[in-house]
Amino acid sequence: MTIKQTATIIVDGGYSPATVVLTQGVPAELTFNRINDAGCLDQVHSQALNFNENLPLNTPRTVTIDTSHTGEFDFSCGMDMFHGKVVINS
Repeated sequence: MTIKQTATIIVDGGYSPATVVLTQGVPAELTFNRINDAGCLDQVHSQALNFNENLPLNTPRTVTIDTSHTGEFDFSCGMDMFHGKVVINS
C-alpha cells in the first residue's frame, strides 16, 4: 500500500485552509474545490510547485505536489490577488 498525503482546499472568496502542511518525501495531492463563482479564483497556479489549473465551479481539481524539498511554496489565483501556501517539513 502506498502512503499518500492529501488535502482539500475550498475556494470561496479565498483559500481554506490557506496553509497546507506536508511531510517531505511522502507523495502528496492537493484538491481544489471552487464553490463560489467570484472573479479570478477560477484559476490556481504555483510556479514553485509547477502547476496551473482551471477551477470549474463545483468540480474538484487535484494536483500532485513534489515533496522532495522542504520549504514554503506559494500558490495564488490567476490574478495573484488571493494567496495560499504549502509548507513541506522534514
